[in-house]
Amino acid sequence: MSVVNEVAGVPGGIGQAARSARADALDAWLRRIFPGRPGVALVAVGGLGRRECAPYGDLDLVLLHAGVPGIDELAASLWYPIWDAGLRLDHSVRTVAEALSVAQDDVKVALGLLDARHVAGDPALTGQLARTATDHWRRTAIRQLPGLREITTARWEAHGELAFLLEGDLKEAAGGLRDVGILRAIATAGVTDALRPAVYAAHRRLLDTRDALHQQVGRRVDRLVAQERDGVAALLGLRQPPFAVSDAGPGGNGAVPGDAAPPAEGDVLLRRVAGDARTVRHALDDAWRAADRIRSGRHRAAPGRPLRRPVARDVVEQDGELVLARTAIGARPDPSLSLRVAAAAATTRLPIARATCEWLAAYCPPLPAPWPPAARAALITLLGAGPGLVPAWETCDRYGLIDGWLPEWTRLRSLPQHNPVHRFTLDRHLVQTAYEASRHTRDVERPDLLLLGAFLHDIGKGLPGDHSTVGAPLAEAVAGRIGLPPAEVALIGALVRLHLLLPDVATRRDLSDPKTVAGVAERVGDTTTLELLHALVQADAAATGPAAWSGWKGRLVAELVSRVRTTLDTGVVPAPPAPDPALVAGPLPVVHLGEDRVSVAAADRRGLLATVAGCLALHRLEVISADAATVDGRALVECRVQPRYGLAPDPIALSADLRRAVAGDVSVIQRLRGRALAARGRGAAPRVVWHREAATDAVLLELRAADAAGLLYRVACALDEAGAQVRAARISTLGGDVVDAFYLIGGWPPDEQRARVEAAVLAAV
Repeated sequence: MSVVNEVAGVPGGIGQAARSARADALDAWLRRIFPGRPGVALVAVGGLGRRECAPYGDLDLVLLHAGVPGIDELAASLWYPIWDAGLRLDHSVRTVAEALSVAQDDVKVALGLLDARHVAGDPALTGQLARTATDHWRRTAIRQLPGLREITTARWEAHGELAFLLEGDLKEAAGGLRDVGILRAIATAGVTDALRPAVYAAHRRLLDTRDALHQQVGRRVDRLVAQERDGVAALLGLRQPPFAVSDAGPGGNGAVPGDAAPPAEGDVLLRRVAGDARTVRHALDDAWRAADRIRSGRHRAAPGRPLRRPVARDVVEQDGELVLARTAIGARPDPSLSLRVAAAAATTRLPIARATCEWLAAYCPPLPAPWPPAARAALITLLGAGPGLVPAWETCDRYGLIDGWLPEWTRLRSLPQHNPVHRFTLDRHLVQTAYEASRHTRDVERPDLLLLGAFLHDIGKGLPGDHSTVGAPLAEAVAGRIGLPPAEVALIGALVRLHLLLPDVATRRDLSDPKTVAGVAERVGDTTTLELLHALVQADAAATGPAAWSGWKGRLVAELVSRVRTTLDTGVVPAPPAPDPALVAGPLPVVHLGEDRVSVAAADRRGLLATVAGCLALHRLEVISADAATVDGRALVECRVQPRYGLAPDPIALSADLRRAVAGDVSVIQRLRGRALAARGRGAAPRVVWHREAATDAVLLELRAADAAGLLYRVACALDEAGAQVRAARISTLGGDVVDAFYLIGGWPPDEQRARVEAAVLAAV
């Protein structure tokens, strides 16, 4: 039961009838507590004013008066019972003149008064306010809309696009409920028929989704987070689709245990929300442009027809929008026309007129297979247009043009990606990756193939199996259909199949091992493919989200690319880097702290990696990679690190603890063990995977488990106690999970020994 329901005595529920019932009950309750007095009215605005009361919504009330004395005491006698009931209240006390004066200076207040509805007291006051506020808005809206648009754009930048977000805010994100209020205001001003039937339907469904979200969570919340989607979908009666996407890990290669796709009903909900948000956002974009046309018409210097300016073949600009040239409409349409219009819109960053989109959808003939060169060139221009790509693509998708170009798009549209590092649905991620790839086109020999590979790299998601393997033939089919020659079709397939290779190897394997570098060089094959993969990795990470990339990951990938390029150019694998000379000379122990490195040298190798890892965990440093070696009888450990919570530790304290720990100080060892026992991870069962031929002089043990502070320390201790000698470790964190790779010196151990080591590692996790 919500607080509103407890006060008003109305059962919870989803849908317009339930919202109206809550509004009726709240009205009745407010009338009972309203201290009636002549010249005073209680006015509802916001959700209650619109009779759209959510189960855990706020109350937005205006106490309107005609200058009566004692109004502050009267207001207090009304507000306190509301607060005592536990309701969230946004309130104000004003005369009609004061309310209108504030509305003149604050466009958000002006919009709020359009929802003013009488609840109790003097109805004449409420009527005067509502009529005057509406009349004033209609007279001044054209002047106020630019300011409102600026505020709206800032909100969109803060909250993102609801249609593409995996955890969007139903109210504040672009295409959400807040934007429906703006459409209502624009329609009230008579600028355009913004509230079309499709918008009404989308609005109702978004309200229903918010009702279900409140009911599912049991409090006011507008952000549809992943863990609540399935419950909300069940409350809305949504059924699962015929397939569901499974995306494990940042690359979606299924490497993390327990990362199965959530219940598919949540996917249905997310796709429905995405469609409704698109409807609202598109209607608002149209409304803004209608307002711009009215304003430009009023300020046009000379009467007559609007100026038409050619911008591309068959495309002209008119009133700030792109329309077809008259010759294009009169002649038999070219199948590439819709793509050429989209490319012109993206490069000029001008919107395509609604009528033009409708004409293209109705009359532009389908593209033949293979595509004509003009269509292929237009697609590459569109994908490489930079900031203009996303709005142009979304407009074309709105009118069904994309499905005509790429039949595969129907399956990809609004498809969720179930991984915390992803911020976008799959369709937007693909378009965003192409946009990010446009930043790297000058770094590669074939920028056209980079753009196309970036756009198609995740086309296999949503289908059973490894999406890289599944997606390669799908991408090749698209590349062949658009007219690429066989060699380039094969290269597109290789980019899709290998787009996870560089980040996976860079973060999970020993880059100094010649076998690692030789293996990557063999799979890549040539430097052209290598540079395309390197650019694609960076674009993919940028499109995924901030958690998918970091400075250290970029350095690891760049180091791997450099070593592989040398191998491809010379045929010789570069020698591993020599140890830091400062570690192999001077009295022991040696401790060196760098910006992102910690190096330690001690007399005894046994247990040194575990000890160093434990000290780093005590000081809240995450180990990204670790290398252990013995040089001239000295045990060396070099670690790449990053602060776990973004704050660097005290270097003096860290250095002191490292020196004391490697010297066997009992107090430090006890602290390490205490912290390790207190910080064990949770989640799905951990798993150990062995790799026999992954290293030159070692066996690779890969641990897949939930992330936790001190995990490397505990596992390193377990390996040491089991008699396994660690040459190197690579730690890869994927959201709440890790894939830790340990290089164990020696040949392939017998089954009994492997079982003993594996049991020790799993017990330590």
